[in-house]
Amino acid sequence: MTQEEPHDAGEVLIVTGMSGAGRSTAADALEDLGWYVVDNLPPQMLKPLLDLSGLARDAAPRVAVVVDVRGRDLFRDLPEVTRALREARQQVRVLFLDASDDVLVRRFESVRRPHPLQGDGTLLDGIRRERDALAGVRESADTIVDTSNYNIHQLATQIVDLFAEAGSAKHTVTIQSFGFKYGLPSDADLVADMRFLPNPFWDERLRPFTGESDEVREYVLGQDGATEFLEAYATALVPVLEGYQRENKRHSVIAIGCTGGKHRSVVMANELAARLSQVPGVEVRVNHRDLGRE
Repeated sequence: MTQEEPHDAGEVLIVTGMSGAGRSTAADALEDLGWYVVDNLPPQMLKPLLDLSGLARDAAPRVAVVVDVRGRDLFRDLPEVTRALREARQQVRVLFLDASDDVLVRRFESVRRPHPLQGDGTLLDGIRRERDALAGVRESADTIVDTSNYNIHQLATQIVDLFAEAGSAKHTVTIQSFGFKYGLPSDADLVADMRFLPNPFWDERLRPFTGESDEVREYVLGQDGATEFLEAYATALVPVLEGYQRENKRHSVIAIGCTGGKHRSVVMANELAARLSQVPGVEVRVNHRDLGRE
């Protein structure tokens, strides 16, 4: 290898996102998975680090780098540096951790620490400045995880699900059921609305059950349009998932919603997952976000 030739680094993950959204928890989970984790690295140091990891690929085949606004002015170069690395290396991915403003405020208040961009203003001022600064990074991220409804253990589990060795799968899709009354999942790539189907909630016999039960499943799938939608939607998603693989997009979230996230969306998410699991190169996971809510 000549001096001018780039070293072939292993898989590289840039971990970034909102302060208080769980970067430290994500970094710990990645380290437990065997990733070599570097915290608070200025973006300008990414290329030298990747060159070094290329030289020692056997020792550090998977490198995770936590980059955030603690780098102050240096952080501004992250989009440009990431874009240059992506042009040269197909194994560079960006994980963006997010959470709602009110959740971030509560988390900062619980640890009694100021926001790094707060200055003389309030916590919300700092959060809003950071959100503005990160807008471009979030837009170009490969994977976005909204941690608003996660505790640290649930977030660690999500990181393991996303970044553990996934065998031969080129793309992992999470089918997530949810209730519109609790808000749209902010990390969803695609959203489908199941409120066109009759609600089992209004059937007193079915109300105590969830979409995991045979009774509710049979009721939902027996409604006009249910199986037709499933077949048509699954067929439409096949070229999308194949395109994600060609574009090296490693993860996506398909959200399936109903009013409360307990009956219709659960049934349809499970059924859609069963159909998409037949797509070559795709690993399918199911998450029922609001199933445990009252």
